[in-house]
Amino acid sequence: MNKHITIASFLITFLWAENFQAQEVKELTISEATTLALQNHPQLAVSAKKIEISRQNTEVSKLQKLPSITASTSQFYLGNSLIIDKDFSNSMSVQLPHYGSSYGVQASQLIFKGGLINKSIEISALQEQLSELDYEKDQQDVKFLVMSNYLDIFKNINQKAVYLNNKNLAEERLKNIKKFYEQGMITRNEVIRGELSIKNIDQGILVLNNNRKVLNYNLNNALGLPESTEIIPIENIEKEQPLNDLSYYINLAQENNPSQKYVKRSIEIADKNLEIINTEKMPTIAGFGGYVLNRPITSTSPVIDMYSGGYQVGVSLSYNIDNLFKTKEKLQLGQLQKEQVEKTYNLVEQNINMQVNAAYIKHQNAMENLVILKEAQVLANENYKITEAKYLNQLAVQAEMTDAQNQKIQAELDYVNAEIDLLYQYYNLLKATGTL
Repeated sequence: MNKHITIASFLITFLWAENFQAQEVKELTISEATTLALQNHPQLAVSAKKIEISRQNTEVSKLQKLPSITASTSQFYLGNSLIIDKDFSNSMSVQLPHYGSSYGVQASQLIFKGGLINKSIEISALQEQLSELDYEKDQQDVKFLVMSNYLDIFKNINQKAVYLNNKNLAEERLKNIKKFYEQGMITRNEVIRGELSIKNIDQGILVLNNNRKVLNYNLNNALGLPESTEIIPIENIEKEQPLNDLSYYINLAQENNPSQKYVKRSIEIADKNLEIINTEKMPTIAGFGGYVLNRPITSTSPVIDMYSGGYQVGVSLSYNIDNLFKTKEKLQLGQLQKEQVEKTYNLVEQNINMQVNAAYIKHQNAMENLVILKEAQVLANENYKITEAKYLNQLAVQAEMTDAQNQKIQAELDYVNAEIDLLYQYYNLLKATGTL
C-alpha cells in the first residue's frame, strides 16, 4: 500500500469522530466483530429459540411412553322412578334417594403398536437436528453479513485516505497555479480547473462520509452495540490466506455445508416416516385397569342408598381393518416424498459444487487482479509525477494534469478496493464450504 495512503489511514481514525459525534470509538478485528454478532444478532436469538422448541417437542414425544391415567367424579340429582304396565294402563312412582355420585380412576398403557412411540421420538430428535442445522446456517449467514459490512467500512476508510492524500497534492498544486497566475504566466481558467479538481475530491469524500454512517449504523445493530458507537476496523488485510486446490474445497463443502447436512437429515426423516406408516399394519395391544365407586346402588330393589365399588384390569387388542386398504396408499405417498428429498439432495449437492467452484475462481481472479492493479497504480503514479513536472515547467496544460490526477486517484482506489475484495472472496469461499 502507498506510504501516503497508509499515513492518511491513521489520520482518518481521528477525523471520523467529527462526522459521527460518536460517544464511543470501538476498535475491532474481524474475529471480534463476528464473535459479537454471534452473541447479539436478533436472527440468531430467533433460531436459538427454535432449537429450544424442537428439544421440548422431543421431550413431549417421550411422554407417550408413560401410562395414561384419568380420575373422574360426577355429582347428580336422581329423580323418582316411574313404573308402568306393559299396556300402559297402570303406573306408580317409586321413591329413590335423590343424591347420587360417582368416583372413578382409569389407567391404560400401550404395550405394542409396531414401535410407533419409539419411531415418533426418533423423528422428533431428527427434527431437533434440523433446527440445529438451521441455526448453523444462520450463523454462517450472519457472520458473512457482518464480515461484508466490516470490510465495506475498511474499504470506505481506505478510499477516503486516497482522496485526502490526493486533495493535499491538489492543494499544493493549486498554490503553484495561483503563483503562475499572479505572475501572468497562465490564465484564470487554469486556476478554476485546479479549484474544480479539489471540489470533485470533496464531493467524493462527502459520499464516503454518508456511506460510512449507514454502514456503521447497520453494523452496530448486527453486533448489539449502541447506535452511536463508531467502529474502527483494525484487521490486517495484507496477511496471506491459505489456499488449497478446488477439489479440497468441494470435499469440504460436502462434509460441512449446512444445506447438505439438512437434506441428509430430511432423508432420514422420510425413512422414519415410512416406518411409522408401516406400524398401522400392526394391531394395538394395551393394558388397562380402573376402579369405580357409585352411589346409590340401583341394581337392587329397593334401591340402596350406599356406595358400591369395583375394579377391573385386563389387556385389550384392537385392529383397524380399514388399514388393510388405506396403508398401501399412505406408503406410496411416503415413498414419493422420500424420492423427492433424495432428488433434492442431488440438486443441493450440485448447487453447492457450483457455488464453491464460482467462489474459488473469484478468489483466484481477485489475487491476479490485485497484482495487475498494483502495477497500474505504479504506472499511474509515475505518469502523475512526469505530468506534474512537465506542468510546473510549462510543458503541459492543466487538462493533462487533471487527467493524470484522475488516473492516479482511480488507480489507487482500484487497488485499495482490490485488497479488500481479495479478503472478501476468501471469506465467500469459506461460506460456500460451510466452514466460515
